[in-house]
Amino acid sequence: MLVVLAIGCGAPKQVTNPPPEVAALYPTLGENPRPPMQPYVLQVGDELAIKFYTNPELNEDVKIRPDGMISLQLIDDVPAAGRTPAELDADLTKRYTGELADPQISVIVRTAALNRVYVDGQVGKPGTVVLAGGMTLYQALQEAGGLLEGAHRKQIILIRKGADGKPVGRSVDIRPIQDGWNPSVDVPLLPLDIVYVPRSKIAEVDLFVKQYIRDALPITYFPVAF
Repeated sequence: MLVVLAIGCGAPKQVTNPPPEVAALYPTLGENPRPPMQPYVLQVGDELAIKFYTNPELNEDVKIRPDGMISLQLIDDVPAAGRTPAELDADLTKRYTGELADPQISVIVRTAALNRVYVDGQVGKPGTVVLAGGMTLYQALQEAGGLLEGAHRKQIILIRKGADGKPVGRSVDIRPIQDGWNPSVDVPLLPLDIVYVPRSKIAEVDLFVKQYIRDALPITYFPVAF
C-alpha cells in the first residue's frame, strides 16, 4: 500500500525562477518584485481637471493636445506633457499669481491616455485593456476574456518598447502561472505593452514583431510613434 501511495502522489513540480530572457522583463526581482512607484508623467491625450479652490468659477476640465499644451482662462497656453501633475500645479500657481489674489490650484488626472495595454490573438475579447495598478500579463489575459482552446500557452509574446524606442518581443510560458504551481513568474505589465497569444509556435519572434507592428496592430492604438 505504501508503494502504491508513493506512486500515486508522484514528485511535486519544482518551482523555478523565470528564464533570463523573461526575467529581463521584470522591473525588479528578489524580495521586492514590484517596481518602485514613480511620479506619473503627463502625456498627450490625458484628461485633466484643473481645480481653483478660491476661484471655483475658473474650474475646468481640459485635455492635453497633440502639441503637449493645455489652454486655460486668463493665461496663455501652458506646456503639460512631460511634466508631473505637481510640476504643472506649481507652474499654474506661478502663472496665476499675477491674475488672482490667492491662487490655490490642484491638477487632477481624470483619464490617463497611455494607461492601457493591448491584448490580441487567441483570447475571448481582443483589444485594449485598462492597466490597473500592478496588473500582470496573466491578469491582462483574463481581462481580455481568457485564452481560447487553441491558444499556444507555452509561447505568449510580450512586446514592449525598448530603451531605443523600438519594439522588442519576448516569449513567456504561462503554464506555470495558469496551472498554479509557480505563479510568481508572472510578468508585471507596463503602459503600452502588447500581449499576443498565438495559435502555434512562432519560430522567429523578432520577425513576427516587425510584421505584427507594421501590418496587424491598429494604427490608432498608439498616440505617439512606437
